[in-house]
This record gives sequence, structure tokens and C-alpha cells, in this order.
Amino acid sequence: MAQKGLSRGKDSYWVEDAPALVEEAAAEYCRLHEPLLNCWFSLKGFFLHGFAFDGILTWQFQALALAKHYSVYVPDFVFFGDSITDKSERSVEFQAECIAKGLKKLGVQKCTLVGFSYGGMVGFKMAEIYPELVHSMVATCSTMALTESISKARLHRLGFNSWPDFLLPDSVQGVETLVQLASHSFPKFPNFIYKEILEGICKYRREKVELLKALVISDEEFTVPSYHQRIHVLWGKNDKIFEVENGQYLQQQIGEKASVEYIENSGHIVQLERPFKYNSCLNKILPS
Repeated sequence: MAQKGLSRGKDSYWVEDAPALVEEAAAEYCRLHEPLLNCWFSLKGFFLHGFAFDGILTWQFQALALAKHYSVYVPDFVFFGDSITDKSERSVEFQAECIAKGLKKLGVQKCTLVGFSYGGMVGFKMAEIYPELVHSMVATCSTMALTESISKARLHRLGFNSWPDFLLPDSVQGVETLVQLASHSFPKFPNFIYKEILEGICKYRREKVELLKALVISDEEFTVPSYHQRIHVLWGKNDKIFEVENGQYLQQQIGEKASVEYIENSGHIVQLERPFKYNSCLNKILPS
């Protein structure tokens, strides 16, 4: 199902510098050394997923709709989908570095990043340290960095003691709670859907806990970068994880290079809850 409408299948790239080994299979499979980044793409927009879901689950409606007119790349971050590494690094900077190396292996010289939640944080880091690579960015329900003060306030509002408790549930009921809090008015799904989501969440669980630990930084550690790129902010009007005030604050932090738009009747996972409206916004932003 995930490959329908895409002109190429599911390819994997080892992103360190090494000779390429190409294996002919049902889909072309390239290993260019490690860490391994799994990537769904149709043929220069790079879509960076959030923490609970992998790339194609997060961006399924955008990949299928936008691939008709754009080169759409949907990578999985390290320890999501089939992306792996034996390195011990877990920082946002490391994820940004891996994605940037993957882009260069694919011959991409400039791109627009579309980052959702965790993917937005990685996208902001890429825009900061690879300005020549990132032409512009769309940040959805995200923040530049998850500082301790932001983290504490968000967890308190959600009623959880830690991000792993919320984002890495170990039961079907926990996944259902996650989806309910992340959405505005999603219907209740059959249990088999929650079970399938749970399987993906549990994969590399220990490493994901480490990623979340590395994600939160002290307030003193963070300073607002100066971005030269145009940054568009898209936000679910009914987001319960990062409320609309966070979107307004993000726009103020970025300054005159930022625009913001709120999508009614949608929560945190706005791209899944209101895909047609979200895609309409992207179709106005991407050509600009």
C-alpha cells in the first residue's frame, strides 16, 4: 500500500563514505555504508517524521498526493522503520547529520524540509548547520528545541511523567491514548490498527528511549539561531501537545522570515487529520 502512486519503491542507503553495493531485488536496494537510512521516495521536498510513527505512516497522504508534482523524499530517522546504526550518538544533531549525508548521496544540492514535531526539531538543526542545503522549511507543530522548561510544561499538561511514558506506550490502550491526545477528533480505530502501530513503536525501544533522553536540553544550552531561510509554520488549531501559543511564539522567535497558518479542527497530527487542507497549504508554500 505504501508504494502505490510512487514511481520507485523502498530504497535504503548507507550514508557514510564507502563504495556502493547494489543488489537487484523487487526494489533497488543500495547500501552505501553505515548508519542505514531507510527512505521512501518517488523519483525536492524532504518530509521529516515525528517520534511515534515512521516516515511513510506520518506522511502517507502527502507522499501520494504531492509526488505527482514534486520530488518527494520520506526518510526514516535512525531507529525508525529500518534505519539503524551501531554508533552511540542519539542527539538531534546526529539525526540531522545522517539526513544531510543521505541527501548528498542522492545528489540533492538544495531542498525544502517539511518537518513534523520531532522532525521539525531535526529540520531546524539542519537549517542551522547546513544552510547551503536547506532552501526553506515548513515546520508543523514543532519547536526549535525541546528545552527543559518546554518539556516540563508539556508533560504536566498531558499528565505524563516522561516522554517515553507518552510516546513509547507498551500496550494497545497506551497507543489509543497517544492517538487520542495527538488528534482533535479521530474516531476510535479497531484494535488491530493500534497493535500494528505498537509493533513499530516497540522496535528499537531502548534506543528510542535514549533518543528522547538526548532530545531534552537545558534552557541555558539553547540560543535562538539566525536562519537565512524562509520558514513557514503550519499548526493544528486544536493541538493538545503544542498549543497554538507555541506556534505564535515560534513565529516570534524566527522573526520576519516566518509565516504562520493555523488549520481548524485538527490536533497535533494535523497532516493525518486534515490531509486535504494540509496538502493545499503545502501546494501554496512549496512553489514559493
